[in-house]
Amino acid sequence: MTRVGFVGAGRMGGPMISRLLESGHDVRALGRTEEKRRTVKALGAQAAAGIHDIARDSDVLIVCVFADEQVAQVCSPGVLAAMAPGSTVVVHTTGSPGTVQAIAAQSPGVDILDAPVSGGPHDIAAGSLTLFVGGPDDAVARVRPVLAAYGDPILHVGPLGSGQAVKLTNNALFAAQIGLLREAVALGERLGVAEAQLLEAITHGSGTSRVAGFVAAGGSVDSFVERIGEFIGKDVDVVRKIAAELGKTLGLLDDVINAGIQP
Repeated sequence: MTRVGFVGAGRMGGPMISRLLESGHDVRALGRTEEKRRTVKALGAQAAAGIHDIARDSDVLIVCVFADEQVAQVCSPGVLAAMAPGSTVVVHTTGSPGTVQAIAAQSPGVDILDAPVSGGPHDIAAGSLTLFVGGPDDAVARVRPVLAAYGDPILHVGPLGSGQAVKLTNNALFAAQIGLLREAVALGERLGVAEAQLLEAITHGSGTSRVAGFVAAGGSVDSFVERIGEFIGKDVDVVRKIAAELGKTLGLLDDVINAGIQP
């Protein structure tokens, strides 16, 4: 049994906690308010109001918050100093590779892994959430049995920061495919085919993709973007910033991304 600390018991984190408990792990989760602590307890986990207490008692600390800034707050030098040597922090939040690398530089004795995810709560419940993991081989091997509670496949894609690089590239491509679908819908309408019918038909043809299936299920590109725009927009902003820091652009990807995520 592994002692798991968890920060971020929300839409994705809540189901992760449930799967960890079902797999026999000892889970203690952060709940800064009484309402949040009640939510954690309802899942069956222990609730704590302070992150330092969770960090001190954890073999593995899992961070599943929304943005880089929150990751940096959770993984402050004081929190990392509270953790036992040989323990591990797993960051599921999608963000800049530089954030986890900066955290690692402040945390000798504690392994940091970036493990952004692809999928939703239904994938967590099925134990089939995709994880892109970056970090040292031995640390990944050590936490793999914990992550296997909800992750499959668990893809170790390289050193620290590589998980974020793969996820950001994946999401840039994801956003670009939405843009291509929007252009395809416009073409279909000019040819006299309604959007919903075109999208459904495409899912059975050679031009299909996983994204096309997601969009077709919602009936339109606009309705799909309305549901996921905040999340995909955040990740696109991060990858654009990183590209700019390298003196590059996203090239053709940027053109079709703009067409896709701006209804």
